[in-house]
Amino acid sequence: MNLRQLKYFLATAELGQVSRAASELSISQSSITTAIRELEQEMDTILFVRTAHGMEPTGSGRELVGAARDVLEKVDIARNIGQGRSEIEGTINIAATYTVIGYFLPFHLDRLTHRFPKLDIRISELNRESIEEGLMTNRFDMAVLLTSNTANPELETETLLRSHRRLWVPQNHPLHQQGRATFEDIAKEDYIMLTVDEAANTSMKYWGPTGLTPNIKLRTSSTEAVRSMVANGQGITILSDMVYRPWSLEGRRIGTVATDREIPSMDVGLAWRRTQDMSEPVRVFYDYFMDAFLSPQMSQLAGRS
Repeated sequence: MNLRQLKYFLATAELGQVSRAASELSISQSSITTAIRELEQEMDTILFVRTAHGMEPTGSGRELVGAARDVLEKVDIARNIGQGRSEIEGTINIAATYTVIGYFLPFHLDRLTHRFPKLDIRISELNRESIEEGLMTNRFDMAVLLTSNTANPELETETLLRSHRRLWVPQNHPLHQQGRATFEDIAKEDYIMLTVDEAANTSMKYWGPTGLTPNIKLRTSSTEAVRSMVANGQGITILSDMVYRPWSLEGRRIGTVATDREIPSMDVGLAWRRTQDMSEPVRVFYDYFMDAFLSPQMSQLAGRS
């Protein structure tokens, strides 16, 4: 296993198509398919399945996505040792929702701290409505939230990543063995409904067109409670890849299954008041995420050997 293989694999997983990954990395499609095949042979597992929407990572593939990101990030950090740190200083007030703080923001805050040690980033966790109000009243300089839930015309937003939603089931569940589930199948099972960050409201948007209703056994704001109940066979759920982990706290395994209908992604990004003039510290925060995700991210991966 080498960095080139991980780079090509990650590009394919993030972009969903070999052709797009090849274009972003300015290499041939055969180079990518060869690297993925080599990884699959070495790991003795299938990393992707082809669907109508492109290349879909398998369970093993999604686990490798996290590991590959960690490896490439560590390499990036190692290469930047000795290049110095920015002297930009100041205080910025950032608001974030529960899911963002728990599953997205900490890694980036750590990187920002290393790059800008004199930058004081103060974080407040609030729900979307309170964050939007805080942005409009200048209580917050910027927010990191689920842009898929935001439609305030007075706010500017920038989506950084789109996290696919899939069905979560116990590892030994018949639907996991089947490999694909219809919403008719899902409606027959006990359903665990996550309520935090408007998840329940969002779920009704994709359940509505089916004409079906989930058989809700429990509503909870705890992602870990959902994870444990699914792993223990007490219900199934639909949640995003960003919050997915293959193991529950009890050490029981959770599998994911594709659905017959396309489910809207959970989009994470930045929000700020449309008429706001960004101070230098706020601009640094904004530029960091633009460079990390939209420069594009694949151009950064292409620079790694």
